[in-house]
Amino acid sequence: MRIALITLVSLMLGGWHAAWSAEQDDAALIKAVSSAKVTLQKGLTASQREGRPISAKFEMENGKLQLSVYTEKNGKFFEVIVDHMKGSIAKTEPITEDDDLADAKSQSAAMANAKTDLKAAVDKTVGLNLAVGVTPDVKDGHPVASITVAKDGKLQTVTQRLD
Repeated sequence: MRIALITLVSLMLGGWHAAWSAEQDDAALIKAVSSAKVTLQKGLTASQREGRPISAKFEMENGKLQLSVYTEKNGKFFEVIVDHMKGSIAKTEPITEDDDLADAKSQSAAMANAKTDLKAAVDKTVGLNLAVGVTPDVKDGHPVASITVAKDGKLQTVTQRLD
C-alpha cells in the first residue's frame, strides 16, 4: 500500500512537472517570437522560392529561435530556415528522415485540395495575435490549417478551413 501511494504521488508530481515545464517552454517561445522582426506570414512568403510552403513554425532549437518552413517542389520536400530578423533564407535542406518525411508527405496531401494557401489562412485568423505555427491537415474530408497563436501569454490553436 505504501509503495502504491509513493508511486501515485511520484506520478502526480511528474505530471505536474511536465505541465510546468511545457508552460515554461511556451513562455520562452512566446518571448522569443515577440522579439523576431519577421512574422510567420513573411517567412511563408520568403520560403516560396524553395517551393510551395506546406507548414511553418517558430521553434527553439538549441536555445535559439528558429523559423522553419517545410516546402514541396517537384515532388521533393525541403526544410527552409528563414532568418527571423532579416526575412532572408538562411538554409535549405532536403527532408529525408523518416518522421520528418512522413510529416511532409502528410502535410502535402492535406494541401492538395486546398484553395487557400497557408499565408492567407494565417492572415485571416491571426488578427492582433502573434502567429507561432501553421500545419495543414484533413478533417471531415476538408483541408484545414491548425494555426498556433500566442494569446494572453499562452499558446492556443485555431482551425481555419482551406477550401
